[in-house]
Amino acid sequence: MTAPHPPDRPGAGIAFQLAALLSFVLMDCAIKATVQSLPLAVVMWARFAFHLAIVAVLLRLRGRRVPPRTRAPRLQALRSLCLGVANLCFSAALIHIPLAEAVAIGFVSPLITTLLAARILGEAVGWRRWLGIAIGFAGVLVIIRPGLGVTHPAALLVLGTATVFAVYQVLTRRLAGVDDAETTIFHTGVASAVLTTLIAPFHWAWPTAAEWAMLALIGAIGGGGHFLLIQAFQRAPASLLAPFAYTQIIWAVIAGWVLFGELPDLVAAFGGVIVAAGGLFVIWSESRARMVASAPPRQ
Repeated sequence: MTAPHPPDRPGAGIAFQLAALLSFVLMDCAIKATVQSLPLAVVMWARFAFHLAIVAVLLRLRGRRVPPRTRAPRLQALRSLCLGVANLCFSAALIHIPLAEAVAIGFVSPLITTLLAARILGEAVGWRRWLGIAIGFAGVLVIIRPGLGVTHPAALLVLGTATVFAVYQVLTRRLAGVDDAETTIFHTGVASAVLTTLIAPFHWAWPTAAEWAMLALIGAIGGGGHFLLIQAFQRAPASLLAPFAYTQIIWAVIAGWVLFGELPDLVAAFGGVIVAAGGLFVIWSESRARMVASAPPRQ
């Protein structure tokens, strides 16, 4: 049996995707600020522990059993571990490189997501999506400038993040027809919470009251963002949503500048423009294709 879920609604899926991306940037900002005074292992533990606690309370308020029963426990555990590894690698990279640069490098993930969606999920990927993603990937190469020694070695952690997060996104789409959104958002934090609970005591430092509040906020924003992401993948194909991840660089640049005084150099900014152009091309071409398909035939 499979859980009923909303039919494909590309417009709604894209809207949920954009909201999720903004949430992730806000969470990254909170993590980047918090790891300045707390060990990364403690921050990662709190990110998933608070996620799990908040979601559990909300489920009980809605009359759901906790933990909710999943039809695919192995896939849910693998998906949760993928998210934990991705968060750990990305947060470690943020200690050394600017937020906007890390987000921009991470945009290789939509390319990997599309490849996996075509291979594993059997989704059709038209030439418009391939071209848009290729343009975005070219922009990422401009930002990284491989071989020039410009980017900190921590950029490799972001590339690892992109690969693991692509697997996470494909698993999210796979689970959309198996478990409902509330079940999946709970299990999103289970395996990673267990893993970080085993690691955190070896790096423990007691947070202050303000830091506890920030840690709770990180968990709440992270859980909310992934709930929005699940809603997106329940309504639209992974290969369609992938290019819209490029809009995240807009929020990252603004947040990095306002909160941390970080601005990308001209080359990185140019790469970001190329990345955004790839996403905008997909938006334009997909909307044009739908208009042509829905137009009445000529008499």
